Amino acid sequence: MSRLVVVSNRVADPRKATAGGLAVALGEALKATGGLWFGWSGSIVEGGAPGEGELHVQHAGSVTLATVDLSVEDHAGYYLGYSNGVLWPVFHYRLDLARFDGGHINAYRRVNQLFARKLMTLLKPDDIIWVHDYHLIPLAAELRALGSTHRIGFFLHIPLPPQLLLAAIPQHEWLMRALFSYDLVGFQSEVDLLHFSHYVHAEASAESLGQNRFRAFDRTVQAGAFPIGIDVDEFAALTHGKEASDMYERMKEEYSRRKLLLGVERLDYSKGLPQRLRAFQTLLKKYPENLRSATLIQIASPSREDMGTYTDLLQELESLCGAINGNFGELDWMPIRFIHRNVARRRLPGLYRVARVALVTPLRDGMNLVAKEFIAAQDPADPGVLVLSRFAGAADQLKEALLVNPYDTDGTADAIQRALNMSLEERQSRHQKLLKTIREQDVHWWRQTFLKTLAETRSA
Repeated sequence: MSRLVVVSNRVADPRKATAGGLAVALGEALKATGGLWFGWSGSIVEGGAPGEGELHVQHAGSVTLATVDLSVEDHAGYYLGYSNGVLWPVFHYRLDLARFDGGHINAYRRVNQLFARKLMTLLKPDDIIWVHDYHLIPLAAELRALGSTHRIGFFLHIPLPPQLLLAAIPQHEWLMRALFSYDLVGFQSEVDLLHFSHYVHAEASAESLGQNRFRAFDRTVQAGAFPIGIDVDEFAALTHGKEASDMYERMKEEYSRRKLLLGVERLDYSKGLPQRLRAFQTLLKKYPENLRSATLIQIASPSREDMGTYTDLLQELESLCGAINGNFGELDWMPIRFIHRNVARRRLPGLYRVARVALVTPLRDGMNLVAKEFIAAQDPADPGVLVLSRFAGAADQLKEALLVNPYDTDGTADAIQRALNMSLEERQSRHQKLLKTIREQDVHWWRQTFLKTLAETRSA
């Protein structure tokens, strides 16, 4: 049986309790054949030479973890500059926030070349390689340049934007050409797949071979939509763990007289946090019965705080929270509790379970697993309601959520009001269908479906 090699920007030890569902699922696949997980070590070496980095190898049971250090210059260009300064904003439809610096793409390619050189020394002839996310789009092309003939798949965890947005990226053709060095390219949704098809036809004069196979740049690539899921059983087990149970009981007691709404995400402009707060403010104005009754707990975990855009966003959120609490709050009730710090994963299920409504309203998201975690954590006898942005990849699957346009402040407020007043019978019916969906298409289904498709993909 071929060995699986997973490549991602960051590497997780699947044995550790802090590892998320994705790390656990990939770890299971790696352990099945004795696999390798390769990526950046997280270390930034002062004085390190650009394009160079020390390789570290350790063993986690039958899984080998291999990581490479980055120089200060490479980290600044590859990670901050190009991955998160160009690809992240453009792929989330925010051209206005992209910083097109010619030096950044050079660092991006240099680090992918570094990873390819280091990885080639560890590969076996029959390995199957699975590359993850936007940091590593050119990796297969760099591996091919070094002589790799391995079967290589790629999965994009974030959205793929429409053709004209992609075409705004300087050297976009080089970037998209690199995808044709893979045997299989996977996206989160059918919309992303459609955007890829439109791009390769319009910009690369690709030939369609049927069943989402495309030929361009003298190579053939198979593409497909593989919506990522969560480990439902693992997350449900966390819900009944001590930390989650303690959180549930404490919050249930503290908010026994309140209707609790919850938002949980990283601090990021793609998440629609200012729009969400304004929708909640509109709810309080439009439906005053929620005064002294509804409370929104908004957790916004720190994210890329060394980038100015995120500092500006934090200031905007703090200003909005202060204005809403000042205008509507009472001595014994504050409408919003804004928490800008990490909350332990083991405690989150307790928060999800106690919430009457979850607000998952990104402006654009590849999938959004918080929506699925919320569903998995609910009490089927008395479930909460999911209010979900139609622009999250999860909306393609979770049709029984209340789908909203986060740019429509009044419409989102109306949906929240409906969620707060939904009958038990309707809540149970919606939750039952949502739970069935996330169980059928969980993270194990995602992994197995992608790898099976990769194994069956004809070589270019």
